[in-house]
Amino acid sequence: MKLRPAFGVVAVVAAAALTLTGCAQSSTAAKGGGAGDVKTVRVFISGDTNIQKLWVSDLGPAFEKANPGYKVQITLDLHGEHDAQTMAKLSASVAQKKDPGFDLVDGGFVPKASAANFLDPVDPSKVSALSDIPADVVKAGGTGGIPYRGSSVLLAYDTKTVPAPPKTLDDLLAWIKANPGKFTYNSPKSGGSGGSFVATVLDKYVPADTRQKMTVGYDKGLESNWDQGFATLHGLNPYVYQKGVYPNGNQQVLDLLASGQISMAPVWSDMFTTAVANGAVPSTVKATQISDPSFTGGAAYLGVPASSPSKDAAVKLANFVLEPAQQALIVKDISGYPAISLDKLPQELQGKFANADTNNLRKGYFDSMTKDLNNLWDQKVPGK
Repeated sequence: MKLRPAFGVVAVVAAAALTLTGCAQSSTAAKGGGAGDVKTVRVFISGDTNIQKLWVSDLGPAFEKANPGYKVQITLDLHGEHDAQTMAKLSASVAQKKDPGFDLVDGGFVPKASAANFLDPVDPSKVSALSDIPADVVKAGGTGGIPYRGSSVLLAYDTKTVPAPPKTLDDLLAWIKANPGKFTYNSPKSGGSGGSFVATVLDKYVPADTRQKMTVGYDKGLESNWDQGFATLHGLNPYVYQKGVYPNGNQQVLDLLASGQISMAPVWSDMFTTAVANGAVPSTVKATQISDPSFTGGAAYLGVPASSPSKDAAVKLANFVLEPAQQALIVKDISGYPAISLDKLPQELQGKFANADTNNLRKGYFDSMTKDLNNLWDQKVPGK
């Protein structure tokens, strides 16, 4: 997927509910604008804690301040562990024409929900910022997806022990074997950075036309193309941190880098940049992109459930998030790539992306293919 220098993504284990202060009203609590009326937009997040914090601390309060009479309520499904149940809930709500319990969805399954007609089609006249987003990015989200931020997976390395990082996937695989115990990645089911590394190794052996089919639809018969890649990953076990220890989640990988227990790992661009900025990861740790192939990246999408009773309020919030001020918040607070053109943001924020190849980001596998990939990794990779 080709993206102009304004874009890239993102990723999902127990469900937790969290609301902003004063958000106890339901989304149907009020319909007018009279005194005391409150319109609540219920936002459901399938993602990591940094995305939860973005909505709870920044986007939600900013929307409420700019729009008196509106409230934002947040629910988190950490790491998207319950995506299958969420999709089933959306399906049932559409079939029964009932309230699904949320009005705006932020999750990796949005394109899939769009393809299944669980989301309201986006009206470009009501989401004006879409005209400022690359057409292929908008198309990838389906008729119901609204791209609003992005990130990519990068290769982080400690300059104290790695003066010259690998430039290609083959170089990286060779480095791992030459430096046993100094590299790891989280299990793909627990986070997208590890999932991207796994997919990238698999892609080394998958023909381009076959991979294209696996990014836009589900065909279990094509998964035999992964066999050689899984064998390669299994062969890395003796060389991975502590001879085959795979952390649980993106954050644990960053923690190992920060403590110096490993020297290199795949990381989410947004989480990594934020961790360096706040001192959680030493400034001696840098990040770069590899090639042949590169790690995956792309857009994160919002979607309005087709049976939400508060569609207009949800679209109003989505529009607000695409305004330059809120796009700047995404850059500042989670180091996410903006959806709108980079030149609409302050110059100092544009510089954040100097080391990120935002023009060359590869799409990940189709959601159902990714689920199979995660399960096959569990079966084929860990262990002796």
